[in-house]
Amino acid sequence: MQRRHLLQNALALAGATAAPWAAAQPGYPSQPIRWVVPYPAGGGTDVLARTVAEAMRETLGQQIIVDNRPGASTNIGAQLVATAKPDGYTFMSADNAVLAFNEHLFSKLPFSPEKDFTYVGGISRFPLALVVHPAFEARTVKEFLAYVRAHPGKVNYASPGNGSPHHLAMEMFKTRTQTFLTHIPYRGAAPALQDVMGGQVPCMFLDLAAGLPVIQSGKVRALAIGSAQRVAALPDVPTLAEAGVPNTEVFAFQGVLAPAGLPAALTARLNAELNKALLNPAVVKRMADFGMEALPGTPEQFRAMARAEAARWGEIIRAAGVKLD
Repeated sequence: MQRRHLLQNALALAGATAAPWAAAQPGYPSQPIRWVVPYPAGGGTDVLARTVAEAMRETLGQQIIVDNRPGASTNIGAQLVATAKPDGYTFMSADNAVLAFNEHLFSKLPFSPEKDFTYVGGISRFPLALVVHPAFEARTVKEFLAYVRAHPGKVNYASPGNGSPHHLAMEMFKTRTQTFLTHIPYRGAAPALQDVMGGQVPCMFLDLAAGLPVIQSGKVRALAIGSAQRVAALPDVPTLAEAGVPNTEVFAFQGVLAPAGLPAALTARLNAELNKALLNPAVVKRMADFGMEALPGTPEQFRAMARAEAARWGEIIRAAGVKLD
């Protein structure tokens, strides 16, 4: 019910902000729009972008072409958008990497998250869960911590790669619990999860967008969820705070960025269309399938959340000494 109210409020806001745009930018869009996804085709970010893009196409009346530009921990796609013309015909899916992690993980970025983008609005947020192989002897976070402390440095954990939300979530967990686990980075979430399901690696932090079905099927066991409240799809899984690890909220988020300098009227129009798309039944269903929470709101709200996440994760990254160059 609360999510429905948020979406309805966002739609009301969208209607209020779209009217000035109509007078200021007649004829937009008059050509196809490019939506850059800084990940390969077929992943969760790509699938969600295509779903939202189709919903926006229906109301904009113009084709939106998804352009996959993976590489360099999302920096290739982000640089492409940062240097594009701010005319409303190029924008991108942006997540934790672009907006919160990379400025701390790289000594020098080819763009500034603060100066080189226009924040359009949020799309979704989804928590990460601490999961273990079903045969792992720990059935609670308390038992997990006891086992790790009894075997310091000998418990491995998987992640989709260095600097991924999953990697940094475990680094936060290690910092909060004063424990030591050994990181085994993979090239992507699928092979990391495959080895946890197969028992080659005992544990990982897993995003619900990829992990909800395997948790529900019992192929891995969730010990705790990194959200402020329990997830409706996993009502018996406690939050990390409930499990005795406070101040460890870990989630991935996504939103839309355009090049810096996008006119305010265009920003308002795209924000309005994005908020409308979050009410589209196909988008609502896709997010439910992925265990995602919609993030409707204003560009200012999305920017404030992203910058707060950048500050929060910067502390963890510096404490862990993680660098990607």
